[in-house]
Amino acid sequence: MVAFGKKLKESQIQEWQGYYINYKFLKKKVNRYAQQLEVGAQDHRYVLKDFSRMLDSQIEKIVLFLLEQQGQLASRLSDLREQHDEILQQTDGAKISELQEAYRRVGHDLLRLLFFVEMNATGLRKILKKFDKRFGYRFTNYYVKTRANHPYSQLRQVFKHVGIGAVVGAISRNLADLQDHQGNYVSIYDQPALSHPDPVVHSIKAAVNRLSNSTNFLEFLGKHAFIMQDDLPTPSEEDVAEERYHFMSLLLNLVNTFLYMVNTYIIVPTADDYSLSLGAAATVCGVVIGSMAVAQVFSSVYFSAWSNRSYLRPLIFSSVVLLIGNTLYALAYDLNSIAVLLVGRLFCGLGSARAVNRRYISDCVPHKLRMQASAGFVSASALGMACGPALACLFQTDFKVYKLTFNEDTLPGWVMALSWLFYLLWLWICFREPPQKIKENILPQEAHSGSSVNYAVENGYTQPLLLNMEAKQQGQNEDEEYDDGEEDSCEKAPKPVTSIVSAYRLLTPSVKVQLFVYFMLKYAMEILLAEASVITAYYFIWSTSSVAIFLACLGLTVLPVNIVVGTYISNMFEERQVLLASEIMVLIGILLSFHIGIPYSVPQYVGSALITFVSAEVLEGVNLSLLSRVMSSRLSRGTYNGGLLSTEAGTLARVIADGTITLSGYLGVSRLLNTTLVPSLFICISSIIATCFTYNSLY
Repeated sequence: MVAFGKKLKESQIQEWQGYYINYKFLKKKVNRYAQQLEVGAQDHRYVLKDFSRMLDSQIEKIVLFLLEQQGQLASRLSDLREQHDEILQQTDGAKISELQEAYRRVGHDLLRLLFFVEMNATGLRKILKKFDKRFGYRFTNYYVKTRANHPYSQLRQVFKHVGIGAVVGAISRNLADLQDHQGNYVSIYDQPALSHPDPVVHSIKAAVNRLSNSTNFLEFLGKHAFIMQDDLPTPSEEDVAEERYHFMSLLLNLVNTFLYMVNTYIIVPTADDYSLSLGAAATVCGVVIGSMAVAQVFSSVYFSAWSNRSYLRPLIFSSVVLLIGNTLYALAYDLNSIAVLLVGRLFCGLGSARAVNRRYISDCVPHKLRMQASAGFVSASALGMACGPALACLFQTDFKVYKLTFNEDTLPGWVMALSWLFYLLWLWICFREPPQKIKENILPQEAHSGSSVNYAVENGYTQPLLLNMEAKQQGQNEDEEYDDGEEDSCEKAPKPVTSIVSAYRLLTPSVKVQLFVYFMLKYAMEILLAEASVITAYYFIWSTSSVAIFLACLGLTVLPVNIVVGTYISNMFEERQVLLASEIMVLIGILLSFHIGIPYSVPQYVGSALITFVSAEVLEGVNLSLLSRVMSSRLSRGTYNGGLLSTEAGTLARVIADGTITLSGYLGVSRLLNTTLVPSLFICISSIIATCFTYNSLY
C-alpha cells in the first residue's frame, strides 16, 4: 500500500506539474523587482501592477484546471448515479458494495484535487509573504481583499469551493444512502444527525475546512475584536486546539465579557447624582467612571501574563474582585463616603479580564470556529454596552432593608454584585481548564510521506503533504536553499516578545498611527458617554431614565452599524478609505456638538452625538482590522500582545477623558461642554493628519 501510494503521488505530480503555481519564477521576479527599484529603473506602482497581473495569470491557470477536473468528477458521478438507481431497485448487496467503492474512488480523486489546491494556496501565501517582507508593503492584504471580494475573481472561485461543495454533497449523500440505511434511505438533508460520514467524506471535509477563507460580517466582527488570526493551521495545531476547546468554557468567557461591559456602563446615568448625594460636585462623575479605567491599565497587564499559565484562576480572581468592588460601590451611600465609592470602582477595574477572554479565544478555540467566537466577543461587548444603561433606568425605586439603602444610585452595585456571585458559582462548576500546550512533531517521516493520501482515505484523516513535497523540491533546487529556509522559518510560530520595550520596538509608524487613531476614538466616545448625564441635566433637564434610554439607544446601534460595514461597505471600499472617511465624520460630529451662539437644542445634541458615536464605532472596527494586518506577527502571542497594546491605548484614552471632565468641572457646568470638546477636536485633527501621512502604507 505504501508503494502504491507513493507511485500514485508521484504520477499526480508529473501529470499536473504544469498547473502548480510557479513559485521559483515568481521569487526570481521579486528579486528582479528589488534590483530595479534600487537603481530607479521602475517605480512602485509599476511593480505592484505587474506583480498583480502575473499572480492573476497564475491563479487563472489553476482555476481553469480545477474546473476541468471538477467536470471530470461530475461526469463520473453522473454515470454512478445511473448505476445507483438501477442497483437500489435490485437490492443486490454485492453490487451495492462495488458501487460504494466506486464512490470512494471518486472521493479519493477529489481529495487529491483538494491537496493540489492546498499546495497552490500555500505557495501563493508564501510568495505574497516574501513580497511583503522584501518591499515592506502590505500587498498581501490588498491583493487578497480586492480579488476575494470581486464577483469575477478566480481567487474567490478557489477559496469559496462552490463546485467542490457540490461534488462533496453528491458523494456524501450517495454514500449515506448506500451505507447504513438500506431499505430506509434516510436523506442527509432531512436528518443529517442520523448520517454517519464515510472516512473519505470526513477527510474531504477536513481538507475543505483548512482551505476555507471568506470576507464577510463574521470576519469583520472578528477583526473588530482584534483577536489576531493565524494562517492556515497544520493538523497538529488543529488537534491541539480541538483538545483545548470546550464550548461551556467559551460561553463563560463571553458571559464575562458581557457582564463586565454592563458593569462599566450601568453607573453612567446615575454617577453624577451619586456624587452629589455624597457631597461632591456633579462633575466628579468623571473620576467615578474613570477610576475603573485607571485600574484596568494595570489589570490588563497582569491578567495577560496570568493567562500564560491558567484561564480559570484569573477568571475566578476577576469575579471575586468585581463582587467586592460592586459591594463597596453600593455601601458607599450608607457610609456617606466618596472614598469608598472610588475604591469600589477601582476594584471593578482591577477585575477586568478582557485580556483573558481574548486570549482564550485566540489560543483555545479551533481555527474554524475562531472567527465566530471573535464575533461573539464583539456582540457580547455591544450587548453589554446597551444593557448597562437600560438596566439603570429600571432602578427607579427607594427603600431600605435594615440599614442598607436600595435606590437608583446603589442598586447598580447590588445587582452587579449578585450577578458576579452567580457567575462565580457557574464558573466554578462548569469551566474546564484547558491542558497546557504540548509541542509535538507529528509529521510523518519522509519514507512514509508517499502513502499519506491513500492512508488518509483509509483512516479518515489527512496528512500534510505540502511540507514533505516542498522539502523534496528544496533539495532539488540548491540555488533556492537559503531563501526557502528563510520562508520555512516564516511559517513557524513567531516568538512572542518578552517586554513592553521589545513590543514598542516592533511598532512601525503605521501601527503607531493606528494606535493613536484608536486612542482618539475612545477619547471621543468616553467624553460623549461620561458627561452625558451632566450635560443633559444642565441643558435639557433630563431625568435619569431619559439619559439611560438615550445611552442604551446609542449602544444598540453598534451591531446594526457593524452589519452594514462588514457586509456592504467593506466590500465596496478599501478599509483605509473607510478609516479616513470615518475620522472625518467623527470630526464633523465633534464640531456639531459645540455650543456657540444659538441656544443648545435636543436635536443638535442628539444628532451630533449619534454622528460621533456611530462614526467612532465604524472607525473602531476598521481601525482594529487594519491593526491586525499591519502589526508584527510576534505580537500575536505572549503577554505583550497586540490585543494588550490596543486595550492599553483605549483604556488610557478613557482615563484622560474622564480626568478632563473632572478638571473642566472646576470652570463650571456651563463651560463643561465646550471645554471637553476642544481636546477631542485637537486629537481628532491630529489623527486625520497622521493617517494621511501613512495612508499609502495601509493595505
